[in-house]
Amino acid sequence: MAQAVEEWYKQMPVITRSYLTAAIVTTIGCSLEIISPYHLYLNPKLVVQQYQLWRLVTNFLYFRKMDLDFLFHMFFLARYCKLLEENSFRGRTADFLYMLLFGATVLTTIVLVGGMIPFVSASFAKIFFLSNSLTFMMVYVWSKQNPYIHMSFLGLFTFTAAYLPWVLLGFSILVGTSAWVDLLGMIAGHAYYFLEDVYPRMTGRHPLKTPGFIKALFADDNVVVARPANMRFAAPAADELHQD
Repeated sequence: MAQAVEEWYKQMPVITRSYLTAAIVTTIGCSLEIISPYHLYLNPKLVVQQYQLWRLVTNFLYFRKMDLDFLFHMFFLARYCKLLEENSFRGRTADFLYMLLFGATVLTTIVLVGGMIPFVSASFAKIFFLSNSLTFMMVYVWSKQNPYIHMSFLGLFTFTAAYLPWVLLGFSILVGTSAWVDLLGMIAGHAYYFLEDVYPRMTGRHPLKTPGFIKALFADDNVVVARPANMRFAAPAADELHQD
């Protein structure tokens, strides 16, 4: 069993493996009180006034306490981050990293700007960690790129992958968790999907070109796979969500 888990971990693409490892280590460190969440959460005042810039990164690594919700999000992180990196971004590791950086930037900007808007600032002030939102963004992007894959939710009903984010949003509402986190992920995911897939087809322009210094980090990535607009990729079966 341990050997199977080790092989599964080693076979993960580099960005997925790195992010999953950082998230698990950070969350376990906080659970064991080795690291304090108070040093990780997104605090605009501390970032601007005391230059605690690491908070812009660490708030994406902590997934709260280790419970069923933590396992749920680790499953989605490992599954959809891996699917995107291995399929849609196969041979384009730099582009995949840039997608995550773009999503993190959009999410951070929304929270910072939202915190200054009357009537909704109180809701944004309660958002300290954006890790769940970034995970949800990856789910959204995957669903947009694979809209016709058939899935089922807990064996209760079936649907196509295009509706996956909405199904998960509805489930979050049913179990009483904040819908803000999922909605932010959907906004960031749609922003990326529009600028990367829709806008270029409309205008022939590509506003989300990966910077050269990021490409230089993955100079050995010389395999590029073109993905037609209607391309679909198969997803492996899972316990809660699986293909028919």
